[in-house]
Amino acid sequence: MTHPTIIARDRKRGAHLRTALSLAAGYAPVLPLRAGKVPFGNCPSCRDNACGGRPNMKVPGRCLCPRPCHGWAAATHDVAVITSPVWVAAWRQAEGVAYHPGGTGLTVVDLDNADAIAWARRTLPLTQTVPTTRGQHWIYQGTMPSANGVRPGVDIKSLMSYSRWLGQGFGFMVPLPDAVRALAVKKPSPVRPVSVAAPVGGGACPHRVPTYLERGIAMAEQRIREATSGVHATVYRTFLAVLSTHGRCGCLTETHMVRLFAAAQTKGETVRHCTDAWANARTALGM
Repeated sequence: MTHPTIIARDRKRGAHLRTALSLAAGYAPVLPLRAGKVPFGNCPSCRDNACGGRPNMKVPGRCLCPRPCHGWAAATHDVAVITSPVWVAAWRQAEGVAYHPGGTGLTVVDLDNADAIAWARRTLPLTQTVPTTRGQHWIYQGTMPSANGVRPGVDIKSLMSYSRWLGQGFGFMVPLPDAVRALAVKKPSPVRPVSVAAPVGGGACPHRVPTYLERGIAMAEQRIREATSGVHATVYRTFLAVLSTHGRCGCLTETHMVRLFAAAQTKGETVRHCTDAWANARTALGM
């Protein structure tokens, strides 16, 4: 006789697939979550984006892997994919269902504790609210860049992110307010140029013409986007080359840095990976 615990677990996982199909019917892109509320890891062929990345949402790529690889970018509302053998195998192991808020035209403000909830009630317009294990999800109509830790206990999940599905919650959804958008405006710190002796002739950039820097940034973006394997290493080497060539004269700005980070993120790199690679490149150059 099958143990009752196993029966209950199988029923729960069958319910995850039914929930996913229900969400997909409303055109919400879904994906299975394993223990720890995290996506299933990439298969060997997709590890480190060696496949070129998932051609999903706003991330260009060439990966045609049928498995739920690449985290949020695997999210889909295609019933044929959701019920395919490799996805069904994942649903049988799943501990939850996630969806891509940005792919549904939504933004989730994840409030992780009582203090964060109290802040939201004082600061943000009330909207559809979903209870979580430790706090609440406030869901707004509209999309924006995702960002973690925008303030203590507050994450934003929208574009290029996933959120755990915990039910409809209560209340009426309202448009995404500027107060939420403003939380993600903070960008990585600008490059601090190293003090060097000013060139003869009044301190002009030694590269003479602005187009030299623009060509360099454009070539760096192209190099990152064309990477088909070893994306982490490519991003680091590209950052190193840009900083070694353009980082000491003071002409490299935060705008250039954001462009390079954006190129890396199209290949599946996270903001943290980009920040670490940038910092490591600066350290290697003594900056």
